[in-house]
Amino acid sequence: MTDNQLRSHQDIEGLSLAIPERIAITLVVNGVERRLKVAPWTSLLDALRDHLDLTGSKKGCDHGQCGACTVLIEGRRINSCLALAVMKDGAKITTVEGLARDGTLHPLQQAFIDHDAFQCGYCTPGQLCSAAGLIAEGRAQTDDDIRELMSGNICRCGAYPNIVAAIRQAMRGP
Repeated sequence: MTDNQLRSHQDIEGLSLAIPERIAITLVVNGVERRLKVAPWTSLLDALRDHLDLTGSKKGCDHGQCGACTVLIEGRRINSCLALAVMKDGAKITTVEGLARDGTLHPLQQAFIDHDAFQCGYCTPGQLCSAAGLIAEGRAQTDDDIRELMSGNICRCGAYPNIVAAIRQAMRGP
C-alpha cells in the first residue's frame, strides 16, 4: 500500500491510522553499497526493482513458489519476494546484474547461451542466480542432484533439460 493509499484510509470509522516511517537501510548490491529508505513491508524484490532499478529479478508469483525472484544473499539462494528488505540491512546481495564481471559473461550465462537453456527468458535471471548458488554449495554431483536442487525454479517453457546441461557445463569449468 502506498503512502497516498494509506492517507486515504486514515479515518475509517473514526480510527486514525498512523503512517509508518520509512526505514533507512544499507544493502551491498553487486559489490556497491546502496542506501535507501523503504516502508517496513517492502520486500527485497520490490526494493531491488522499484528503489534501485535492478529489474533483472522478476516478480512471478510473489509467493515464493516460482523462483523467478531468486537472488544470492551472502552467497546463499533466497526468494527475494519472501524477504523483507529491512531484514537484509547490511547484507551482501548478488543479483543477475552482478554475475558478469568486467564485460565478460559469467560461465553460467555463457553455458545458458551455449545450451539454449532459455526460451522466453522470464525465469532465466532466477535460474542463473539459483544455479550460481547451487554450484557454490558444492552438493550437486549428478544430473538428478541438479534437478532436485533447482526444483524451486520453475520454467513454464520447459527448458529443463537444457538448463541442467548448462549447469553441468558450468560445474565442469572451462
